[in-house]
Amino acid sequence: MLAQGTTRFATPAETSAVGDLMVEPEAAVSGAPVPSPEASMILLVSLLLSPKEPKEPKGK
Repeated sequence: MLAQGTTRFATPAETSAVGDLMVEPEAAVSGAPVPSPEASMILLVSLLLSPKEPKEPKGK
């Protein structure tokens, strides 16, 4: 057999420290946008007040 035993490169304390650094806690508050009633009202009002498309002239 080529390898009879394992070679340790780090102490258990170092392994634990690396593990702690790699674990990232979950954020309590997300940075994602949250829908709000005010935003939907602004969108509705802007749609109602937007200018209409011009109609094609008939004939001529």
